[in-house]
Amino acid sequence: MRNAEVAGLLEEFADLLEAQGVEYKPNAYRRAAENVRDHPRAIEDLAAEGGEDAVAEIDRVGDAIAAKVVEYLETGEIGELEELREELPVDMAALTRVEGVGPKTVGTLYEELGITTLDELEAAAEAGEIREVEGFGAKTEQNILDNVAFARQAGERQRLGDARPLADGVVEYLGDEDAVERIDVAGSIRRWKDTIGDVDVLVASEVGEAVVDAFVDWPGADTVIEAGEQKASVRADDVRVDLRVVVPEEFGAALQYFTGSKDHNVALRNRAIDRGLKLNEYGVFDIRDVDDPDAGQRVGERLGGAEESEMYGALDLPVIPPELREDTGEIDAAAAGGLPDLIAEDEIRGDLHTHTEWSDGGNTVAEMVEAAADRGYDYHCVTDHAEGPGVFGDTGLSDADVREQAEEVGAVRADADIEVFHGVEANVDADGDVTTSDDLLSDLDIVIASPHAALDQGDATDRLVRAVEHPEVDVLGHPTGRLINERAGLDVDYERLAEAAADAGTALEVNANPARLDLDGDAVRAAVEAGAAVAVNTDAHTPAEFDNVRYGVHTARRGWAETADVLNARDADGLRAFLDG
Repeated sequence: MRNAEVAGLLEEFADLLEAQGVEYKPNAYRRAAENVRDHPRAIEDLAAEGGEDAVAEIDRVGDAIAAKVVEYLETGEIGELEELREELPVDMAALTRVEGVGPKTVGTLYEELGITTLDELEAAAEAGEIREVEGFGAKTEQNILDNVAFARQAGERQRLGDARPLADGVVEYLGDEDAVERIDVAGSIRRWKDTIGDVDVLVASEVGEAVVDAFVDWPGADTVIEAGEQKASVRADDVRVDLRVVVPEEFGAALQYFTGSKDHNVALRNRAIDRGLKLNEYGVFDIRDVDDPDAGQRVGERLGGAEESEMYGALDLPVIPPELREDTGEIDAAAAGGLPDLIAEDEIRGDLHTHTEWSDGGNTVAEMVEAAADRGYDYHCVTDHAEGPGVFGDTGLSDADVREQAEEVGAVRADADIEVFHGVEANVDADGDVTTSDDLLSDLDIVIASPHAALDQGDATDRLVRAVEHPEVDVLGHPTGRLINERAGLDVDYERLAEAAADAGTALEVNANPARLDLDGDAVRAAVEAGAAVAVNTDAHTPAEFDNVRYGVHTARRGWAETADVLNARDADGLRAFLDG
């Protein structure tokens, strides 16, 4: 599917229009981009079958945008977008990664100072030039200096949610090749880190050249970087994808080695050395009777390598789940038989944090509930935004709106095949107060409380502890407010927050939106160790976003979360007991 690719172009279109001061159109392009990205069918198939008319049937994609989408799919470019790029030749993606720098700021700084790149932005700020631009000042200039380094670092790594679909696509494509006996991803993407450098793909085959030939012909590849007999690299959507082909009898060894992490592998190799073994990407070997163990990579008696289980088994260990391979105690836990029985995606029973068209969602209450039922969920929670600090525009609901919505939720509940809970996503202000009235909160089934404003205040532990201790709050939503590669979010003492949440009986959210993944794995582990419940929620604004649950589940697994640790792995009665407790 090229949906994400096309959506990215529409978002660039919106940014360039906004930078030039165009009103209304940018929001139209962003809404269209969101719906193209979430559409269940491949945009290229729609265009091929029905042209502009078929594309225009996507919600909020009008005739003009549909024409541009088809133009791109047929020619590889959009003429009007190319013109905008020539008029404003800036690195929009990099510049807007600086917190507080939006498209309008980029446009102004280009017009006034000719700034086109991060380096130029930093240089202008260091020279004191930005404060001299009308509408700016010393505070804005210092904010830019403080955040350029984060923006530059963020640009070096891709969000998991952007890279994983590419990885899935190439694995599916190569998996159909006769020459491919086995295939999997490796590296940080297999460990489900929230950001990745490159996509690593490993194949077992006896005919490496055939696999490489197929790989460089992958339709998702934009350019071929290099290609050899057993290795190749391509670039797809600005992400480098590396292929390595190994013989089948060494696939397990290579998969273990290239999955990493480096620290995990070093600890395993040291354990192997203690047992007179040699562990590497080619297999595991008994070198106790070998005069020179460094004479080669495959010296000694071969004990295994076709399967990962052989690699770990030779060290008297069970296979350690990839998400745990960070050398944070997993090897000792495995040796002692104490590895956690990690939560699985199919154990999630419902979503506690979702939105509808009542606030900023794209679908009705009934449509979201039906989609949840179609996924096989046992229940669904409607938690639209309440009005308050940080909520965009007029999308937040007043107390009266929420009470009116309750009538609609009740009507849907009466006809639904699953349990339906009604709640709200309230706002946590800078002091930790929940800005929705207690009278309303006490009448709802579930209350999510999330920080949406003052996300740069530094240490916010006291603020969030105050929120989780609120008697009506059931779940603290996306606790840090981070946006991966865009905004660092709040600084939090996770251990202290987790202890407070456990004491208060409040769950901490793992927001599965791949732009958030908040809490992250380290914070989840703090919650698990403190005995606080975690809730894996998608924050879905459309049914398609329910699919993001996998990112949340694997993030929870990185935090050693078991089924019993996850609130929405409980059945409806179990959830109700928690909410009423």
